[in-house]
Amino acid sequence: MNFQQPHTNISDEAVTLGHRLGAVRARTESLCTPLEIEDYVIQASDSVSPPKWHLAHTSWFFETFILLPFAPGYRVFDEAYAHLFNSYYETAGTFFPRAQRGLLSRPTVAQIYRYRSHVDEAMQALLKNLPQQSAHDILARVELGIEHETQHQELLLMDVKYNFFINPLKPAYRDAANPPSPVSLPAMGSHEFGGGIVEIGHDGVGFSFDNERPRHQTLLCDFRLGSRLVSNEEYLAFITDRGYQRADLWLSDGWHTINTQHWQAPLYWHRDGSDWQQFTLSGMQPLKLHEPVAHLSYYEADAYARWAGKRLPTEAEWEHAAASLPISGNFLESGSLHPQAARQPGLTQLYGDLWEWTQSAYSSYPGFRPLPGTLGEYNGKFMSDQMVLRGGCCVTARDHIRASYRNFFRPADRWMFSGLRLAEDA
Repeated sequence: MNFQQPHTNISDEAVTLGHRLGAVRARTESLCTPLEIEDYVIQASDSVSPPKWHLAHTSWFFETFILLPFAPGYRVFDEAYAHLFNSYYETAGTFFPRAQRGLLSRPTVAQIYRYRSHVDEAMQALLKNLPQQSAHDILARVELGIEHETQHQELLLMDVKYNFFINPLKPAYRDAANPPSPVSLPAMGSHEFGGGIVEIGHDGVGFSFDNERPRHQTLLCDFRLGSRLVSNEEYLAFITDRGYQRADLWLSDGWHTINTQHWQAPLYWHRDGSDWQQFTLSGMQPLKLHEPVAHLSYYEADAYARWAGKRLPTEAEWEHAAASLPISGNFLESGSLHPQAARQPGLTQLYGDLWEWTQSAYSSYPGFRPLPGTLGEYNGKFMSDQMVLRGGCCVTARDHIRASYRNFFRPADRWMFSGLRLAEDA
């Protein structure tokens, strides 16, 4: 998002954003439809948040960054919410500890939905009567808020999955979807890309987060990318070959992590005798060997790549390979909510199915400038101790992804829908 970029037609832009805002807000609530009231409050670890909190925080975002500064006469729904539902914005005030969000039985779910309606009505009224002197700034912030809520839709599903997984009953978020017709998994191939000076970063057309800018030149050597994501069957061979017991395959902190956390397989895998099962949003299911291996930490992805005699791609390599391809794949809109097996030969699955770990640390691009004011905390302050993932996943909205989109997580995180693609020097 560029706060200085003018909009060509303020009225048309406001109407368009009003429709998008309503659709995105409705989709968030539709994702909560399968939940029971008890499900809204659960927080199974410090890394996840209760669904109720996601519903409230995304509303707090619009209230704090748009309605309070730009909507004269706006009535705050509840003064206490500014503390309860601020996530991490130090310059916006205090916030309730993240690890304790699941302790809050009040406000109730019904009150949170009333809060959402209150904010929605005020936002639509503001977009219909934009103050001309601040119209550009308001529209830019609305667009950011829409993309922010879209991010939280993915986080909500990730968190629900983990919250359900820790329950011994292994409940299902929804019934299993009709599986696609069986396929023969294409053989793993590789695609070579020439090196040289290339440009990466957002091209300035449409929305982008500040961490995707500025577009800049970088030098690549010749490289190869695997034609598809690594499959469950291929990762199972790594496990069978004692991959989790071989210190030579692991980064030092990764070796410490898998031993202290007692990891022996990807998150959500469960051995049942000689068979494996996998927990999904549709409950426990037999592990399907042709599907891409999911819920890997960076450490696991890196160790597998070493075992295979390859490496992970850099984010510049990934973006250079993906930039010329259409953005299509298995996204949230497909309704599967689960990564699917590759169904065609050639370079595939770069978009959708699973976020792909890269070997690139999350840091700023040359000339990076965070957004002004409190919104500068959105991305920039997390540029430490995190690794970049690319491409989106099966619970990412299709219109939320670009070739330049940079996701980031800590290397030990694995509750998100993350997988890996192999790379090597050419």
